Amino acid sequence: MKKSLISIAILGALSNVAMAQSNVTLYGIVDAGVTVERGGLGGNVSKLTSGAASASRIGFKGTEDLGGGLSAIFKLEAGVKTDDGALDNTTNRLFNREAYVGLSSKTAGTLTLGRQYTPYYETLRDVGDPFAMGMAGTAKNLFPVGSTSAVANVTTGTRNDNAVVYKTPSYYGFSGTVSYSLGEQAGDSGAQRQIGASGAYSNGDLNVGIAYNTHNNDTATNPNLRNGHNTLVAANYNFKVVKAFVAYGNNKGLNSSNVAVPNAYSTVPYGNSENTVNALVGLTAPVGDAGTVMASYTRKNDKDPLNRDANQFAVGYSYALSKRTSTYVAFAKINNKNGAAYTVGNNTESGTGDKAFNLGVKHSF
Repeated sequence: MKKSLISIAILGALSNVAMAQSNVTLYGIVDAGVTVERGGLGGNVSKLTSGAASASRIGFKGTEDLGGGLSAIFKLEAGVKTDDGALDNTTNRLFNREAYVGLSSKTAGTLTLGRQYTPYYETLRDVGDPFAMGMAGTAKNLFPVGSTSAVANVTTGTRNDNAVVYKTPSYYGFSGTVSYSLGEQAGDSGAQRQIGASGAYSNGDLNVGIAYNTHNNDTATNPNLRNGHNTLVAANYNFKVVKAFVAYGNNKGLNSSNVAVPNAYSTVPYGNSENTVNALVGLTAPVGDAGTVMASYTRKNDKDPLNRDANQFAVGYSYALSKRTSTYVAFAKINNKNGAAYTVGNNTESGTGDKAFNLGVKHSF
């Protein structure tokens, strides 16, 4: 008994020392709801979805004051699936969402190293999309989220591995971000490399963002592939009774505008376009003290010879039960033209058809 008490005392002392050196926060989101999808080749789907509005996750973040306005920071964030309790870990990564460490200065900005969001994704999420990349109305259904990898042929523009990211402080409302992601391909330092940048301006009710992302598609076996390029301009303005959103994107080159589910409507996989333009107009409007209506219209203009255009109409509503808990409902429909194969997904899923409905609840801690 005496040894047990001594052990407990030692562990308590070590814990107090660790907390004194570093401020560590445990946080997360638990999101689950019913999703109904229609129009896919495999037939209608009804399911319980984890993370339709915001991906369910658990994370650790911390800071250590180094003095002189300088701090050490870190973040480790893992995706989880509320529907079955499993890790959202299809790529065998524990901290598949974010994992980085860095230094932050109040006057010089922040430098971080690790797996992180791209400037393109953050600009579309925070400035251009009234659905904030969530629910059936997410802009991700038609906007390419950065470039894509020729190796995995999946979108890597949401986050970059091996990324070095610098963010400036805000100067009179202006701020910027630069991201460099090493490709780590033997014999070719440029292959699979991603470079991104963004600039932002915020002044009262006005927010404006521009972003650029480029991805080198070269591989060891094919070193002469074209790069993919994505450019984005977005803005929103709060008129109090309504908040208006606009976004415009230009996408050129190999893997600049891949579809999420190439065989959603046909056994013959969709061939990706290499020259597309995106446009979005949308709004959010408060309803009472706790409700918010969201709506958007998004267009994909395919400039390749096949002209595979698509349009998305989306509407949603969220109700805040408290500061941490909310309910939501959303519906979106995509009109595909000339063999286009875009699907209505949500924050964590790509979807299976051209229509989808979400009804769920989200809690943050």
